[in-house]
Amino acid sequence: MQQRLGLTAALVALILSSGPAAFAQSDTQPPWQDYGLIEIEPLPLRERAEVIDRILAERLDTLLPQIMREEGVDLWLLMSREYFEDPVTASMLDAKSMSARRRTILILHDPGEGRPIERLTVSRYGLAGLFQPAWDPASEPDQWQAVADLIAARDPAKIAINVSDATRFADGMTKSQYDAMMSALAPAFRERIVSGETLSTRWLETRTPLELERYPSLVAIAHSIIAQALSNRVITPGKTTCADVQWWYRERLKALGLEPWFHPSLGVQREGAEGILDGDTVIMPGDLVWTDFGITYLRLNTDTQHLAYVLKPGETEVPAGLQAGLANSNRVQDILTANFEVGLSGNAILAKSREQAIAEGLDPSIYTHPLGVHGHGAGPSIGFWDNQEPDPRGQDLVRANTAWAIELTSYAPVPEWGGQRVDFRTEEDAFFDGETVRYLDGRQTEITVIGPK
Repeated sequence: MQQRLGLTAALVALILSSGPAAFAQSDTQPPWQDYGLIEIEPLPLRERAEVIDRILAERLDTLLPQIMREEGVDLWLLMSREYFEDPVTASMLDAKSMSARRRTILILHDPGEGRPIERLTVSRYGLAGLFQPAWDPASEPDQWQAVADLIAARDPAKIAINVSDATRFADGMTKSQYDAMMSALAPAFRERIVSGETLSTRWLETRTPLELERYPSLVAIAHSIIAQALSNRVITPGKTTCADVQWWYRERLKALGLEPWFHPSLGVQREGAEGILDGDTVIMPGDLVWTDFGITYLRLNTDTQHLAYVLKPGETEVPAGLQAGLANSNRVQDILTANFEVGLSGNAILAKSREQAIAEGLDPSIYTHPLGVHGHGAGPSIGFWDNQEPDPRGQDLVRANTAWAIELTSYAPVPEWGGQRVDFRTEEDAFFDGETVRYLDGRQTEITVIGPK
């Protein structure tokens, strides 16, 4: 026991580490069941706010000028009304700003010649020193006229606004606010309006060095909570229902001061039963348990699916046919991640990966998506569970420095279950640096065992 506790202490350091060393690991399965012994303590709220603001400052200082210059936009205008925030504006609020105040308008202007991006807020309230207040209501009561005057003084060639039919992440300007803006702008500037959809996507999908320092420990926290859920600390075979575990997740997160970004899923596949059973289904010996779980922490998101097996009396290990099924899904992961390439569309990666997996005799379904500021993040999707053909949502190009939920399944007959076709779902969080895909906290390669209590 002392040796095991010593290992566990080392894992605590890994989970709570904020340094890049936590990311320098293999893609094989860490001992998550040991993680599950830890009572995790995320950062206090004040420290979380400090981390969030440091990350935001880095993004504004480094990423923002890069994408504006590469996209040839010299002024980006963002606006949000209180409790109805544009996704980009929401991501630019400091940690103590819970929402946009009244109407918050941000102006991001590139003065050219390599000078810093000018960051202005045309609103009654500042934003933690990250944006310079640029409106005095006493001298100009009309907020949109103040915006028009600031734009005229800078004479931009292109004015990007978030109006887009292509992506929900760049469609935050409402009709009423668009009309008010256009009425205030001089006619010459109305003709310079362009869509900010590419800027928005690149801003939201790109991960920065400070985010990558934190992301592995974030995923490790999620893995450790899953390890607790898929154990006899939470599951008593013959008594615990799938819904019981789902609500255990919610209570556990509340106790830790964390939030889910979706209600956790949990179900079982069972010999002789069709599909996945959930809800009030009681978890029984011999069940293959599946869970889907994601948290939001430090304004980043995780999304993970793991499998566990409940031992029958007399069993000491997972049946070989079930373990082989997970190995098939691991192989589909390998094929998919090897096909990531900057400049390829999500649709192209999907088609190439499916063709290769099917040629190897596998039965895959791939539905991988970007991850980061949002759980289903900005950027191209690589397949959907209900559509394995090219899709408009997968036509955008894959870029470097992006995070992904490598989400997929493969189906396989299980000999121990009389050849029953079983669904081996898996999902792990990863980072694509432009050359290779690396898992942020390893991946599941062995089905978790739920033994006697």
